[in-house]
Amino acid sequence: MNFNIFFPRICVYYSNFDLQKVVIHCSDMNITIRETKGIKKKDILSLYEANQWSSAQKPDALYNALMNSDTLVSAWDGNTLVGIGNAITDGHLVVYYPHLLVLPEYQGHGVGKKLMEVFQERYAGFHQQILVADGRAIDFYERCGFKPAGETRAMWIYNGQEHEAIKTGQD
Repeated sequence: MNFNIFFPRICVYYSNFDLQKVVIHCSDMNITIRETKGIKKKDILSLYEANQWSSAQKPDALYNALMNSDTLVSAWDGNTLVGIGNAITDGHLVVYYPHLLVLPEYQGHGVGKKLMEVFQERYAGFHQQILVADGRAIDFYERCGFKPAGETRAMWIYNGQEHEAIKTGQD
């Protein structure tokens, strides 16, 4: 499945002198959404590193995990991977969305929402669509229709540290 969506592009530049953010409007961007596993490992790693996800430190495991997902959806601006999401499912009742990432400079422009719409369309009849969210992602997923699951709590054995930093307020 390929389709194009158009967004006004906002380019972000930083001055070398004072590090102030300058926003400059550029031409429209043409984002292509693809459901494919034909993605280069280096493109995936660049996206995960830009978002500071610890799974980028395990490139082979990350790549294999994504390639073995039931569904892998990506967003492209020309030849640049700007977003990715994956789904793991039993095929009938439950689908879990482990990852949804968008390059920081493309966040807030509907790319992540479009990726999530592809998943929600594909798995619309499922009894449960599940994900784990923290920080700013919580508001994003609530806007996509997700809500806390009653009194349940996400629990895990996690081999990373970025979520502990959010919990304790550390950087």
